[in-house]
Amino acid sequence: MFSAIERPAGPPPGLSQIADDFGPLYASHGFIGWLFAITGPVAIILSVGANGGLSQGEIASWIFGVFFINGLITILLSWRYREPLVLFWTIPGTVLVGQSLTHLGFAQVVGAFYGTALLMLILGLSGWVKRAMQLVPMPIVMGMVAGVFLRFGLDLVRAVLGEFAIAGPMVAVWLVLTALPALGRRCPPIIGALAIGTLAAIMFGKYDHGASLQLALITPVIPTPSWSLAALIELVVPLAVTVLVVQNGQGFAVLTAAGHKPPVNLVTVACGLGSALSAIVGGVSTCLTGPTNAIVVSGGEPKRHYTAAMVVGLLALGFGLLAPTFTTLLLIAPKSLITTLAGVAMLRVLQTAFVTAFKTRFSLGALVAFLVTVADVPLLNIGAAFWGLVAGFAISWLLERADFAAASSA
Repeated sequence: MFSAIERPAGPPPGLSQIADDFGPLYASHGFIGWLFAITGPVAIILSVGANGGLSQGEIASWIFGVFFINGLITILLSWRYREPLVLFWTIPGTVLVGQSLTHLGFAQVVGAFYGTALLMLILGLSGWVKRAMQLVPMPIVMGMVAGVFLRFGLDLVRAVLGEFAIAGPMVAVWLVLTALPALGRRCPPIIGALAIGTLAAIMFGKYDHGASLQLALITPVIPTPSWSLAALIELVVPLAVTVLVVQNGQGFAVLTAAGHKPPVNLVTVACGLGSALSAIVGGVSTCLTGPTNAIVVSGGEPKRHYTAAMVVGLLALGFGLLAPTFTTLLLIAPKSLITTLAGVAMLRVLQTAFVTAFKTRFSLGALVAFLVTVADVPLLNIGAAFWGLVAGFAISWLLERADFAAASSA
């Protein structure tokens, strides 16, 4: 079974080799990649956790798990394989969990985290992961993902209309930095939106001044999992799909395009292990990140990119250890700041989901998956995202057989 795991191409680099491969360019790419991860994606965790009724301690523990544990894995894999392999957490999976927390307890969700970890370990160790990634057509998966993500786009519109003094400048700065790539490379759009939103919130006195802010190290919260069959059915397969197909698929594509050869089976096993360890402190499932890896490999020599990934990992360790401080800092911010930050962070992802879902094949199945997911009506105590995948696949199998045949021949 372990023979499926890819072996490193050579010995790991020593300290002198790492020092030779390192440089200001790779340090800056690592820093910007980390900075991206701690802004919009963290805002999504805060939004999901707060709406799902989690305590501040549980949210801080979640953030600790997905940063500290995945930071360690990132450092180890990037060093051993001399490849930029940044692992963080599944953003669509986090949003999916937010839907489930409306009718499931957090203990049941944590039980599903462990189930997802076990499934990924089996797929990675057996080498079946590539076949598993091809079972459900990507347009149907992305139809479900678009349905899950839609709320963030709608909340962004409501934030702009409801509290324009904060959300308006954030969107304006994001648009300018996105429209001017040369400027956006110096200051990533999501960072600019956070900076101007924070400034606006301070100017208009929107921060909660009654909350105390002090430097504090993490004291992890270890939730006891509850083994619910409905929760396992609802979450395990959709979570695994968001990791293996949506997130890892994007990460592999980014790294391959940059001239790397990411080890698919090894990364899947690492995602399984990271998911199990993160679940101990209530963290969502681990994945190979697409956006952060794209930043890491955006310049310089490919053989030196691994050092930028190690910088991301090292910074993630510190952020995870200080998770209570950063969680408090973000939770005392006005809700419109977090909602807008999460919305602009998800906008391109939502666009990609729609384009992939309805571009060519399986568009009817993707539409059904989208509609069932957006309806958000649980059936047999199992959430809508799972039924979206089932319904979309069933409709395509019945009415889009030609698309299956064309995909198989391709």
